[in-house]
Amino acid sequence: MSDELLDAHPTDVLELDELWSFVKARRHKVWTWIALCHRTRQVVAYVCGQRNDKTCTDLRCRIPTSYFNLATCSDYWSSYAEVFDPDTHRSVGKHTGLTNHVERFNATLRNRLGRFTRKTLSFSKKKENHEAVLHLFLLKYNQDMKDRWLTRHI
Repeated sequence: MSDELLDAHPTDVLELDELWSFVKARRHKVWTWIALCHRTRQVVAYVCGQRNDKTCTDLRCRIPTSYFNLATCSDYWSSYAEVFDPDTHRSVGKHTGLTNHVERFNATLRNRLGRFTRKTLSFSKKKENHEAVLHLFLLKYNQDMKDRWLTRHI
């Protein structure tokens, strides 16, 4: 996925958030954790799993090297404070606007992929299929964001 990413700048900030969806049945929640670059609006890393410190650690490990030491912002979910560097991480409320882009991305994801809609009958039967659909969507989304960013800045 890193082939589509624009180069990181030292002043970039990663917005972090998670959203739930279902696999197989409503009782099987899967959480999708997202790290989105504020400047480029590209998703630099994601992971699907539970809503716990281990999955948050997996997200941290998937962040590409060039983005790894950047500042991060998230909501007050405790896993972020446990996993991300306290010197570069800020936990903020929605009223600050510092996580608006990742929240907007989550709404876009729910709007464009039926299996992420809150009240849906479109379930993935396997977690692998769920992640594959998400991965394909993110490849296209990141390429579109890259093209849009390059068009505006050339």
